[in-house]
Formats: sequence, structure tokens, C-alpha cells
Amino acid sequence: MVDVTEKEMDNPTFRSGTVLSDVHLHCPNKRHLMVRLNAVGQPVFLSYFKLLWNTEDSASEKHVREAVTEREHQYRSGDELCVKDRNNLKKERELNSKGIEALLDDDGDLEVVRRPQSASDLEAEDPLRDRVYPVILMKGKEDVFEDEEQECTCSDVVKIEHTMATPLEDVGKQVWRAAFLLADYVLFKRDTFRCCSVLELGGGTGITSIIMGTVAKRVYCTDVGEDLLAMCEQNVALNRHLMEPGGGEVKVKELDWLKDEFCTDPEAPYSWSEEEIADLRDHCTVVMAADVFYDDDLTDALFRTLYRITHNLRNSCTVYLALEKRLNFTLRHMDVTCEAYSHFRNTLNDLENLQDRKMKYTVEPIKLDFSQFLVYERIEQL
Repeated sequence: MVDVTEKEMDNPTFRSGTVLSDVHLHCPNKRHLMVRLNAVGQPVFLSYFKLLWNTEDSASEKHVREAVTEREHQYRSGDELCVKDRNNLKKERELNSKGIEALLDDDGDLEVVRRPQSASDLEAEDPLRDRVYPVILMKGKEDVFEDEEQECTCSDVVKIEHTMATPLEDVGKQVWRAAFLLADYVLFKRDTFRCCSVLELGGGTGITSIIMGTVAKRVYCTDVGEDLLAMCEQNVALNRHLMEPGGGEVKVKELDWLKDEFCTDPEAPYSWSEEEIADLRDHCTVVMAADVFYDDDLTDALFRTLYRITHNLRNSCTVYLALEKRLNFTLRHMDVTCEAYSHFRNTLNDLENLQDRKMKYTVEPIKLDFSQFLVYERIEQL
């Protein structure tokens, strides 16, 4: 919900709202386990995301498509009851086409045929909307997922603690599609990132850093907020077995884009040591960020941080940015726009055109025709 006063029509101010990532509505597991409440009282869920490692070959790619299609079919068509309801609806339309006499019972009384609540009109001209089923919150131990774990080996499941719906300032506690997209690219280009030192900006729940940690030597997963960083650190611990075979590690650190320096206070949680800052400066060759471009001020702050960090790196580096182009109706334009994306593109162009004798930035788009290793909806806006 967004509250806007009349005087602010030309410059809307967002006062309150809840943001929900639809990744959790389409994720492979049918159940979500509520494991705890975080420090601010938000329910924290544990989800299992299956990795499809062998998607380079066409057969595996077909398996991914079939898995996505099957999941979408489940959401659209539901169970057998839904099929019965559709048949009932078809019979209802046939009766209606025969006239009012068909709606009378044996005694001549009017028989009202009610439309089934779960039915959808298959012959409607407009496309059907996805059916969203309620999620039952469960409290207990992880053994409620025993069936799922038996079907998956330890090497092909990522466990992520996350929240569902949050205020805008806590969206980092959710999992977003662009994080899956960037993780897909990392798995597709494993040899490119092997043994690299990597920095992630706005790591959130840490899923992309965890995937990167399976191939890279060291990943600094950064964000801001002690509660969020604690969740990220917990996710790293849950998936350490994925990184151990390759000798990779993920370090969770605080990095505030609104500050010009690293947090080095030894009393502060998730602060940087001088050795870690030196290691980042001397060895980092990859910087990445996923779905962090939703606020103009934060976008500006991120690009300032990006420039400051890359300016001080000993080696040249590649920056990978993934995002979803979100369409929104705005009162200012009275039309559907992509203001956050437009501001991102303008800022990116400014960085590329920056006249700096020491640094030169080149921007290159990446085609999205690489293999899909995670089951999610790879929409054209990614």
C-alpha cells in the first residue's frame, strides 16, 4: 500500500509498503518451514533450491524446461478437483445454452447452479492468471523436509533462510530472480571464475555468493544491517559443504555504500581487518551485484562505491550486474514506466563515459541464452 497526499502528486513520496518476491511463489519445494523469528520479529523461512548441474547437454536442458513447465502447469491447473470443477463449469454452460427449462428440477422448482470457486473459464479470451495457493506455515525441526532431502544429494541442494514479505528497506532478506540469473551465469562460466577473489555488493541472503563460493577461491559477501548479515552468515554455514570440495570460502562483511570507508572497528560485528582489506585490494578481479537497483539514491551510492573500490584495486576487474526491469505505473507520468531502470542505465552510461586517466570502463551486455541451472522463471525483463 502506498500513501500519497494531493500536494505530493507531482513528487510522490512512498511512506509505507510491503514488497514480496514472487520467487517464493514459484520455487520448487511445495512447503516452507518457518524456522524462527528474527531480531525484528519477522518470520524466517527455510527453502531448498535444487541445482541442476548437468544442463550443458540438450537432454538436461530439456529436463529444466520440463520442470518449469510442470510447475507452471501445477499452478495453473491445480489438482484433480480443479479438473472436476472445470468439467462442472462446462456442463453449466451447456445447460445455459439449452434454456431456462434445463434449470428446473423434477418438481418444477428453479435449480441454481453455482459457479465452482476454484474453476477458471478455459474458453475465456483473456489469458488465465496463475493460481496462487496459500502457504501453510509450519514450525518444527528440519526433519519435516526428510522426503525432500532423500530425493536430493548433498551436492545439488542450496538451503537458504529468508523472509517472505518485507518493508522496502528489508528487501535484501528475500530472494530475487536476478540473484538466480547471476548464479546461473556463474555455474555456466565456472572456469572463468575458478580460483578468483570476488566481491559481492548487496549480497542479501547470500545465495549468489554461495554459488560463487563453489568455484572461486574467496568471496566477500557484503551488505548492511546486523540482522541481514546474520541471516547471510547462517546461509553460508548451511551450505559450507558445497564449497569445501573446491576449497572456496565466503566471508560475510559489512559494506555501507553511504560511507566512504570500510568498517574496521574490531568491536563491530562483520567489520573488516586490515589484512582482509589488503587481500581485497591485491587479489580481487571480480565484482558482482544482483537486483540492487530499485532506489535512485542507493543506485548513485552503489556506483560511487563501485568507482572507489575499483579505483583502488591492484588488478583490472570485471563487474557483473544483474537486475530485473520492473514496470510500474507512476502518477507523475500517468503511464507505465521503468524509472529505476532508466536511472540505472543513465548512471551506467555516465560511468562508461567517465574521463579518467587511470581508469576506463567498458560496458557489454550478456545474452541470456546460457543454460539454466536453477528452477525459476527467466522472464524477458531480466
